[in-house]
Amino acid sequence: MKTFKKIAIPVTLGVLGLIMYNSCSAGMPKGAVAVNNFNAKKYLGRWYEIARFDYRFEKNMDNVTAEYSENPNGSIRVDNKGYDYIKKEWKESIGEARFVKDKTEARLKVSFFKPIWAGYNVIDIDEDYQYALVAGSSLKYLWILSRTTSIPESIKQRFLEKAKKLGYKTDELIWVKHN
Repeated sequence: MKTFKKIAIPVTLGVLGLIMYNSCSAGMPKGAVAVNNFNAKKYLGRWYEIARFDYRFEKNMDNVTAEYSENPNGSIRVDNKGYDYIKKEWKESIGEARFVKDKTEARLKVSFFKPIWAGYNVIDIDEDYQYALVAGSSLKYLWILSRTTSIPESIKQRFLEKAKKLGYKTDELIWVKHN
């Protein structure tokens, strides 16, 4: 029994460490590249979620917005809001985003449940910072954002083509209603 404990405890701790390390990942999908010469100040403000993949934190939500503002320590406050049309209630989640390298590369990690961090990578943005394509840590997470509740067809197609080339199943995107 002592031999089992000598092996089981270190292996268990190692596995837990690996899980924690992976949960703190700020990676991005293979082939994706974060926007360079990124202007973090121009990115701040309100964004409307135009499309996303279905996942549990935003399940059954419409009217989803993200408000980004700078914290005193240089990190970014993330205030996500949305309306759960099944439960008929508004939900809000406050988090923090930090740049992985420097503020000129749109590669961030975001956390709503510290110490768990996830990748938040702006992989395409128009020159006026009105529309953005954001990739998560894997092909399970993708968002199309706009400063307004709609997006021009040309930008939509540009973002969808880029996402498809990276391996995203864009036919599974949920197009968010704003009413």
